[in-house]
Amino acid sequence: MRSSSEGVARDAGSFIRVAGYRLRTTMGSRWAGYLSLVLCIGLLGGIAMGAIAGARRTQSSFSTYFSNANAPDLAGITGVLNPALGSDAGYDPQQIRAIARLAYVTQIESASGIDVLPLTKGGRPYVVAGFPPAAGNGLGSDDGLYFNLDRVTVVAGRRADPSRAGEVMMPREVATFAGYRVGQVIRLGIYTNAATQLPLFGTSRVRPYRVVTVTLVGTFVDPSSLIEDDVDNSTSLFLFTPAFSRPLLACCSNYTESAIKVERGHVALAGAEIQRALPKEFPAPFQISTVIAKAQRAIEPDSIALGVFGLIAALATLLIAGQVMGRQLRRADDDHATLRALGANRALIASDAALGVFGAILAGSLLAVAVAVAVSPLSPIGPVRPVYPDRGFAVDGIVLGLGFLALSVGLCALAAAVAARQAIRLPASGRGDAGARRSRVSGAAASAGLPPSAVAGIRFALEPGAGRNAVPVRSAMIGAGLAVAITIATITFGASLGSLVSHPSLYGWNWNFILSAGGGSGNIPQAQATRLLNHDPFVGAWSGAYFDDLNLDGQSTPVIGEAPGAAVQPPILTGHRFDRAQDVVLGAITLADLHKRVGDSVVLQNGVGPPVRLTIVGTATMPAIGGPGPHLEMGTGALLDYQLIPAPARDPFNDPVTGPESIFVDLRRGASSSGLARSLQQMSMHLSNNANFGVTTETVLRPAEIVNYRTIGSIPALLGAALCIGAGAALVLTLLASVRRRKRDLALLKALGFTRRQLAAAIAWQSSIAVGIGTIVGVPLGIQMGRFLWDRFADEIHAVPLPIVPASSVVLVAAAALVLANVVAAVPGVLAARTKTSVLLRTE
Repeated sequence: MRSSSEGVARDAGSFIRVAGYRLRTTMGSRWAGYLSLVLCIGLLGGIAMGAIAGARRTQSSFSTYFSNANAPDLAGITGVLNPALGSDAGYDPQQIRAIARLAYVTQIESASGIDVLPLTKGGRPYVVAGFPPAAGNGLGSDDGLYFNLDRVTVVAGRRADPSRAGEVMMPREVATFAGYRVGQVIRLGIYTNAATQLPLFGTSRVRPYRVVTVTLVGTFVDPSSLIEDDVDNSTSLFLFTPAFSRPLLACCSNYTESAIKVERGHVALAGAEIQRALPKEFPAPFQISTVIAKAQRAIEPDSIALGVFGLIAALATLLIAGQVMGRQLRRADDDHATLRALGANRALIASDAALGVFGAILAGSLLAVAVAVAVSPLSPIGPVRPVYPDRGFAVDGIVLGLGFLALSVGLCALAAAVAARQAIRLPASGRGDAGARRSRVSGAAASAGLPPSAVAGIRFALEPGAGRNAVPVRSAMIGAGLAVAITIATITFGASLGSLVSHPSLYGWNWNFILSAGGGSGNIPQAQATRLLNHDPFVGAWSGAYFDDLNLDGQSTPVIGEAPGAAVQPPILTGHRFDRAQDVVLGAITLADLHKRVGDSVVLQNGVGPPVRLTIVGTATMPAIGGPGPHLEMGTGALLDYQLIPAPARDPFNDPVTGPESIFVDLRRGASSSGLARSLQQMSMHLSNNANFGVTTETVLRPAEIVNYRTIGSIPALLGAALCIGAGAALVLTLLASVRRRKRDLALLKALGFTRRQLAAAIAWQSSIAVGIGTIVGVPLGIQMGRFLWDRFADEIHAVPLPIVPASSVVLVAAAALVLANVVAAVPGVLAARTKTSVLLRTE
């Protein structure tokens, strides 16, 4: 036994010595091939690992940024000026102190809506576009909120000094709309709460309580509103310091919001205690973790796109590196035939072929890790990137470690298998034509009378040859197919993304306009609205809707209440529409959170009547819509009978004329959308005469996923183009290698009378045939790949999955591939034309 193991050790040592000697002696002729393999693995593999690591960094970017801003655990309204709710003060210090004394609460800070308007030099209110005169237009920190807790991110200028009343900051987008710049002095009018209730508030006829001047020292981004739905877009005009706000809390504060930190692990218990401490009509405080979850869902398209690109790049790395590696191993076939004739066994031949390739693979894998780290500052992508706390180099140990193992171990195993296979199948002699396979297609082309250059090009494209004349035929076809497939997949994905953005029905907005009373807080007169809508020639269908948060199986869920069988409902993903009073349709996230399936039942508790059991009949893409506080989102919420919403919630402000909070209005087929818009504007004015809060017409309210679509709009195209360039470069290298390996055949053709033009034409035919076959395979493969990726993408963001395949673009890509094949063949064609006949004479 011992002698046997010693013999194995001697053989292994002998193999290593011989292989090492061979590697040193052949390095001069093989170094270029090894370098190509190192660069291929290092650059493409590094981009693949960098993209996947960037996807992970992007997905966690918001939670990293939010924690860096000293985020609270809970937030909610702790004061509001609304006599209908029994609250006659916008700021209630006793309420805040009561919450601070509750169990588990460790910190509470507040900010109040200060009644201010910017003034012109003449003293007239200056109306900022998109921000009409309203109570609480300025947000003032009472005791450090937004300066300490939930700290805003300054993007221009500096942070205001909390102890200075004359310094103010503005949200970045508001400063842009208003035309304010850092360093500008702004004149403000401060108004009492009573003044904001006057009909002429916002005009020069209502005089301010006080006029002050402040200096804009910085613009900022609020972490909580960095990524939000359109319905959440309620940014205040200014952010005032505590020194400015405190003297005005008693007279000029319209509402107060508070942020709360609690002991770790007790967020839910603290939230329940706070809700009991608040007045009955106040909305429950919401957990900030929902903001993070929502932001991560909105960022998910960015990270998915980047991750998919990384996986495609990884596949391209394996395929292209495999081609380069295979060519490098085949280059030594003649030497190996000689070694076989001298008595070398298969193990020695395999080790001779693979040792240098192993070294190149390991070096390339290490280079890939370095490239991945080098490109890491390009992530995260998306809306968080401008405010991300650390955009420097990042090392993702999981991705880099697994990526290094996958490249090094996987490619080394493949190289060993190929080397062993070649050693087994190696002929005893180095004759180049031994075992060469002939193509029937080239024979048929010759019989059909095609020009000799065409016949030669077809033979070059389809006959791999053998031995020293073996050429990478399959590599050329695979490279062409890969380039076409990636391009088609990118086009399909991009067209589907464009369709999603331009068709609101795919992300829940299954109607054209909404009539809304007080932003979903008031009521639209039911009888008057019914009469006007039923007789409007532009209206095809409409449905009234109410919004609330109800308890489903113990989980608070935002809901839309409609009449069973309503004409206008959110788009259904699975199951069927809401048609009966005992039915409920859920968002996909809500369904998963409840651990239910379509066909199961849930128990509804509305806090007024007895529990009601409802049957889940389907899932839908929910619109990002609802009243103040938590609202429906693309994957979150429920659609049920509006009568299950308690009457006080359907009419929270005791409107004298009741009706739905919103009305979904769909355009009649063939009618003009602009005509419907004008008609609804007139209708809103008539309805406002009988509604406490007035009625407005709203167009599409986009979810955060769609609001931020621009952050990935060009990414698939750019990344796809990069991969196409890489695949195209691999095709060029493959064709060049093919020409080098065909020198004997080219010299023979030239000796037989082929002109330079015919030789170039033969190479063009070779390239066209290889790319043509790759295109035939790559087009359907790319379409299926693009559809698959889009379906997964739409499923992740809970949109209606409707992949779009632009036929004209597919035809253009196929045609462009053939044109590119001839362009690519130009350089190899020139080299072929310059082939000297003496090459053949020396070889023979």
